[in-house]
Amino acid sequence: MLRKVLFAAAAAVALSAASVAVAPASAATLRYANQGDLKSLDPYTLNETTTNAHLGNVYEGLTSRGKDLAIGPGLAERWETPEPTRWRFYLRKGVKFANGEDFTADDVLFSADRVRAAGSNFTTRVPKDAKFVKVDDYTVDVVLSSPNPILNYQWDTWYIMSKKWAEANNAVAPTPASATSPSYASLNANGTGPFRIESHQPGVKTVFKPNPNWRGPTEHNLTEVIFTPINSDATRVAALLSGEVDIIEPVPIQDIQRINSANNVQVLTGPELRTIFLGFDQTRDELLESSVKGKNPFKDAKVREAFYKAIDVEAIKSRVMRGLSTPSALMIAPELFALSKDFTRPKADPEGAKKLLAEAGYPNGFEVGMDCPTDRYVNDGPICQAAVGMLARIGVKVNLNAQPKAQYFAKILKPNGYKTSFYLLGWTPGTLDSHNVLYDIMGCRDDANVARGETNLGGYCNKKLDALTDQILVETDTAKRNQLIKQAFQIGFDDYSYIPLHQQALAWGVAKNVKLVQRADNQVLLYWIKKD
Repeated sequence: MLRKVLFAAAAAVALSAASVAVAPASAATLRYANQGDLKSLDPYTLNETTTNAHLGNVYEGLTSRGKDLAIGPGLAERWETPEPTRWRFYLRKGVKFANGEDFTADDVLFSADRVRAAGSNFTTRVPKDAKFVKVDDYTVDVVLSSPNPILNYQWDTWYIMSKKWAEANNAVAPTPASATSPSYASLNANGTGPFRIESHQPGVKTVFKPNPNWRGPTEHNLTEVIFTPINSDATRVAALLSGEVDIIEPVPIQDIQRINSANNVQVLTGPELRTIFLGFDQTRDELLESSVKGKNPFKDAKVREAFYKAIDVEAIKSRVMRGLSTPSALMIAPELFALSKDFTRPKADPEGAKKLLAEAGYPNGFEVGMDCPTDRYVNDGPICQAAVGMLARIGVKVNLNAQPKAQYFAKILKPNGYKTSFYLLGWTPGTLDSHNVLYDIMGCRDDANVARGETNLGGYCNKKLDALTDQILVETDTAKRNQLIKQAFQIGFDDYSYIPLHQQALAWGVAKNVKLVQRADNQVLLYWIKKD
């Protein structure tokens, strides 16, 4: 049944893509600004939505996701499962990389090794034990040790690289986010997608041009896209209102009404699937940044519960997010898990939190460092500042380290040793499925399985949750699978493993002569944009 469903879905989207009209004769330059920078062009450096979206215009995966996020063909035109532990992918013929090289199965095998290599931030994209077998130049088998019905659910952002290009430019190894000097692949790109990189100045400007080798057809009418990072909210909004840029993301919540009252621009809003949350270092015997010496207070569930009860998500919604957030009890958006409604978030209880701290041996609280990005999520800095104030009410002094996302991610991610004690992060599961959250964010970090828990920055670990996660991966009955997911989330819920805050709302500022697609995963994709 799975084989037939996958094949039918692939065929349907292929027919839909084939019916798209060729781009109109009129063409335009698009200017786009985001609060964050495009630090690296290496597609395995940073697993982060904005970076993935930028590089998704240049690189392609074996699969793609449509405007409604449905999975469809990418560099693989179709696939099947001839047996439960074997997937077969039929690759597109005639595809060329931007430098003119032919795309073949060798590039898929190379990319499968590179994405799982040390320094990659995408090791969960491909199972460690998956064996890629070249059947011929345009057919690849993936052999697994056990069934995996969601193997390709996030392969739209596992971008395929050219083996020849990487070898010729000393770029066989992925570039870690913590790298102190740029690699060739971090400054240059060679993909099969509809755009190519004309020039890239990190932190300043990146220019995209249509890829002359793109197989087409395409929906955009752009001849050039100029991306400029603008960290300042006020400067970004002013650039949109003045017409200097055509799109900004995100729009500061406090400026939505102002932009909508202008004649030439508007704000497009919608629900987002990303969950914003707080996490703790639960691994080290002594925190890196704390007044508590000789032990780690976050290893005590009472301390984690105290922090959870100190954070008032309703106050954050009303005062910081101005009503444009949905408080969450779980580490996943309710749209992505049918039984989310079975979980209720406890109300904030500062007095109860103080008692818990006292019971844990901290009647006067303690000091702890906190890492927070300032240009990655909607109002990320103000959210962290609000949390600092709320925790101060229970006697905890938080020393906030708020910095741009490039420095933030380089500090806290795996390649730099997860150097954080307490942090804010956002996560949209690449598979749009609970397994991704349970495996990547809540799974035990394990040297024997480098993929599990890759983005579990604090090292939360419960083997019972891991065992359920493994069952969830191979269970094909939806009702049974949902019950397993519920059990797993209940374990994390009872452990106070994290502090989920909310799902933020999308808010893009767009010139009225620009037509685009606003997907719930918050990816601004150039190949669906037209400018009159």
